[in-house]
Amino acid sequence: MARRTKNRRIEPTFDAPATRRRGDDLTLGDGDRVLPSRQRRKPAKGKNAKRTPRKRTRRRSGRNGSNGRGLFGFLRTAVYWSFVLALWGGIAAVGITAYYGAKMPSATTWEIPDRPPNVKIVSADGDMIANRGMTGGEAVGLHEMSPFIPQAVIAIEDRRFYSHFGVDPIGLARAMSENVMAGRLTQGGSTLTQQLAKNLFLKPDRTIERKVQEVLLALWLEQKHSKDQILEMYLNRVYFGSGAYGVEAASRRYFNKSARDVSLSEAALLAGLLKAPSRLSPARDPQAAETRAQVVLTAMRDQGMIGDSEMTTAMSRPATRAAAYWTGSEHYFADRVMEELPGLIGDVKNDIVVEATVDFRLQKQAESTIRSLIDEKGGKLAVSQGALVSIDTTGAVRAMVGGYDYANSQFDRASEARRQPGSAFKPFVFMAALEQGRRPDSVRNDAPIKIGDWSPENYKGKYYGPVTLAEALARSLNSVAAQLAMEAGPKSVVELAHRMGIESDLKANASIALGTSEVTPLELTAAYLPFATGGLRPEVYFVKRITTASGKVLYRHDKPRMTRVASPEIVGMMNAMMQGTVEYGSARSARIGRPAAGKTGTTQQSRDAWFVGYTADLVTGVWFGNDASKATSATGSSMPVPAWKAFMEEAVKNRPVKRLPGSWRPGASSPGIAATQPDTRPVPQASVGGNGAQPPHERPKPPAAVPAGGNPGHTASVRRPVPPADVGGGSQRKQTSILDIILGN
Repeated sequence: MARRTKNRRIEPTFDAPATRRRGDDLTLGDGDRVLPSRQRRKPAKGKNAKRTPRKRTRRRSGRNGSNGRGLFGFLRTAVYWSFVLALWGGIAAVGITAYYGAKMPSATTWEIPDRPPNVKIVSADGDMIANRGMTGGEAVGLHEMSPFIPQAVIAIEDRRFYSHFGVDPIGLARAMSENVMAGRLTQGGSTLTQQLAKNLFLKPDRTIERKVQEVLLALWLEQKHSKDQILEMYLNRVYFGSGAYGVEAASRRYFNKSARDVSLSEAALLAGLLKAPSRLSPARDPQAAETRAQVVLTAMRDQGMIGDSEMTTAMSRPATRAAAYWTGSEHYFADRVMEELPGLIGDVKNDIVVEATVDFRLQKQAESTIRSLIDEKGGKLAVSQGALVSIDTTGAVRAMVGGYDYANSQFDRASEARRQPGSAFKPFVFMAALEQGRRPDSVRNDAPIKIGDWSPENYKGKYYGPVTLAEALARSLNSVAAQLAMEAGPKSVVELAHRMGIESDLKANASIALGTSEVTPLELTAAYLPFATGGLRPEVYFVKRITTASGKVLYRHDKPRMTRVASPEIVGMMNAMMQGTVEYGSARSARIGRPAAGKTGTTQQSRDAWFVGYTADLVTGVWFGNDASKATSATGSSMPVPAWKAFMEEAVKNRPVKRLPGSWRPGASSPGIAATQPDTRPVPQASVGGNGAQPPHERPKPPAAVPAGGNPGHTASVRRPVPPADVGGGSQRKQTSILDIILGN
């Protein structure tokens, strides 16, 4: 029995009626159930039937109670969680501020960085030439600038500037709400103090760290400086577009006037640029700049800074942009001044005022002359560029134009471009010959010659036969110049040119006679100065005086520094010879009604056209050509000579008439020059037979055509026979004269 019970399978029963349980029963009663069975979902009578409906009714009552109690509960919950979020947000803000603030240097070490120094360059007469430096304009005090400028900036950028503490919560909230309403970023919440802090200390990164540091620095600025000081610093440093930092630079850039003289409409335009300086710059988009200026004027009216009539007047007379800014040739001069400063005063650490040597009236005349000649003849003669340098006899550069338009090209062709001078270099060849004993009335045979493999030709292949050196220079005869270069020796020619003021390297070869070594217009013009001074070479300079903004003198060019480089007698001969260029030679159209001399020059394929001329007061060099040495159809007579005349007539019109140094005349003795007897040896003919030479009676006769001491067929003032024209290669031994001994050559 026991065995049968033990092995019998017992099935559990869950729904059977309750019976007396035994210890091994597996049945469950109602009290053992977790959930009622499906068969017991119907309400049962008794105690449980009454309790269940009441519980469900209470829950429904809680959910569907009065609307007032539900709304109040929602608001109470919203307030509670808002308070919690604000609390945690404040804690997070404090933490972030503390974290990024700890990465900044100690506040005790904070100080306003120095404003980048400005270099104000003025002319010899005090006219404003240019501002140079990082800012491009001098600092202007708040009390000095036009009152419209700070008013316009405050009206459009920070209307609560004088009432907030560096950060404007009200302005920030207003900006945020307007941005939300517009659905895009239309306004910023930064104050002028925050903007100044960013400009002074921080990078323009859009990060939380930068914003936190900006706020901390703004609070520090408000503690250390007054509102007016903060506003003044801001206006003198903020960027106004087109490379202009500060109101003075912007006023000069856009209106060609000082910030002291800015009108209401101009101030509104400047203030409007602060939103987007590059995009709204009137140099880029005048219409956008004017539209923004009208918004500024409206803001000023709304805040009571101006009345309706003032706003209407300003809108009807919009600001006029100075379209010619940066195109003035005076900027070539200003660039050269900036190159000179390190050698004069070292590094520029504070605002300075540079009094330059330039005469602003002459500078504008030079600019007008170069432009008008290119406009008039440039197209026909294929000329696109020009340069002019004018230097007085003290060495002061009075005018310098480095190109047709500074705005299109800042490359200074006057002081940086090295070009072949052509025949404008010949005076140094003839002067070297004079220093070895020749005279202006010495005669050479102008005929085709050959020097080694080189056969220099005259212009258009025209030859004149026996001519004096004076006539040969006046007519720019290449054949005679080449003969003299070989007689004097190319090395002697190079030495003399350097002594006179040429600084570039020169090649001592036969072709030096025709100016094949490159020079700049500035140095070539400077090398003619000893002709106008009687043999003294002044030091060329651009700066008269440099002072600080307060007037402390940092540098002064007191006296002209002169060096004797030639004897007065030699210079007198050269002046007599080069006057012939103006009186009857290649520069006949350069006559200006007073003693003047000079030399034209034209290089191969007319790549360069020159004229360097002078009076007793002023030396002026003119060059025309193209960049990259592109060929032209111009000559020294076609463009440089008319340009020189137009400029010099204006430059000397109020100066007294003076004779050029020296008084040499044909047949006159020259103290200091070794006495010589005329060489009676006939001048040898060129090996090619002198084709193309004209008899003397068939050409115009210069005033000094008869050589002293002999007939036109002989060479005067030469102590040795003239070598045949076709002897080539080696240079001749330099003759030593008394002048050479005196000068130590």
